Amino acid sequence: MIFHRHPPIRNFHFFSTDPFPGFKARLLHWVTEHCTCLFLDHNGFLKPEAGFDCLAAAGALDQVEAAPGKAFVLLKEFQDRVGDWTFGHFSYDLKNELEDLASHHFDGIGLPDLHWFQPEVVIRLRGREAGIGIPGDYGEAARIFREICNCPAVVIPSILPGTRFASRMTDSDYLDRVRAIREYIHAGDCYELNFCRESFCGDLSLSPVSLFAGLNQISPAPFAACYRAGDRWLACASPERYLKKSGSRIWSQPIKGTAARGRDGGEDDRSQVALSSSLKERAENIMTVDLVRNDLSRIAARNTVEVEELCRVEPFAQVFQMISTVTCSIREGLHPVDAVAGSFPMGSMTGAPKVRVMQLIEELETSRRGLYSGAVGYFDPQGNFDLNVVIRSILYNAASRYLSFHTGSAITFRSDPGQELLECQLKGAALRQAVSGSRWDP
Repeated sequence: MIFHRHPPIRNFHFFSTDPFPGFKARLLHWVTEHCTCLFLDHNGFLKPEAGFDCLAAAGALDQVEAAPGKAFVLLKEFQDRVGDWTFGHFSYDLKNELEDLASHHFDGIGLPDLHWFQPEVVIRLRGREAGIGIPGDYGEAARIFREICNCPAVVIPSILPGTRFASRMTDSDYLDRVRAIREYIHAGDCYELNFCRESFCGDLSLSPVSLFAGLNQISPAPFAACYRAGDRWLACASPERYLKKSGSRIWSQPIKGTAARGRDGGEDDRSQVALSSSLKERAENIMTVDLVRNDLSRIAARNTVEVEELCRVEPFAQVFQMISTVTCSIREGLHPVDAVAGSFPMGSMTGAPKVRVMQLIEELETSRRGLYSGAVGYFDPQGNFDLNVVIRSILYNAASRYLSFHTGSAITFRSDPGQELLECQLKGAALRQAVSGSRWDP
């Protein structure tokens, strides 16, 4: 087979955005007009670490899609062939390639398990400067910049009052299954399991771009993403990094431990202190950190896995989150895609021991996770990458008008079923509000 090698996107042409207020909204409009695109927004959380405020990819010069089997091998071949920026996703169900597992539940979205694309245009927005990377010259970049500047300077959220969500798992079923997980833990099958359920609307017509804009306004997050693969969309407000590679260093930042923001400063302080001192929440986080350390040891140079930060509590718009940071040096000669495969799926969305809990997840949950619990992000031409965890996210199939979101929590033996249900409702509050405009008050 003869492969066509497209020109790599290496040269960026830079333009001042000063005369064009609302440039980020203009860029979102322009990018999402393309049938294949990804818009990543750090919302100011990662300055200066990320090196950009927004990173966007539009159009597809080349792409690869795959189901479990040889998906990671095909992605490696694709990355090596194009030698360029690539953007896309890994679905949770790629677990079936890495272990002897299966996924049999209903999937209303229909995204491929793996999809990565080499974009026609890459745009980096940093401060008051936009860098446009294309195979063409400055004149072509200037034309694209003018197109972006002519787009609307705002994206108006689209609200559908009265929208009602259904689930294939009732509240009563959920409580029973949490109790069943505690019995599995008591019997020694596992010691932590991330348990999720889907909420969905079966016939809903809306603007996915407006949906993302509304969610990003309600719940700005460091790993927000608006992703389009044809008729299938992701509106993501994720606070969690799965895996980042920069040079020889790898970072993973698992989140476990959630508390609601308070109604005022005093209540806020009490909620933060309660989360910081909660033995249950700290135990969940530390168990996940141990799992991530084990995962990274598969891809790390000898004796380089370290816990840089343990159980830091970080404020977000809706919740406080407990975050830890685990790092390592990547083993010499390891392909960047193998670094992902060696630790996938992320421990914060499975539990431990990993293979057994993924078997139990398939047994106890009622919907296929798909992109939820997977990752979206990018690889650069040097083999560096940054991938989020797809949580606090809405998935939408515009062709079938099916809208879906999952919520979940980590179940341990100390878990109270009612409190776990409350945590799921808290995590879903911003998602429901982005669709229907209705607020949830615990």
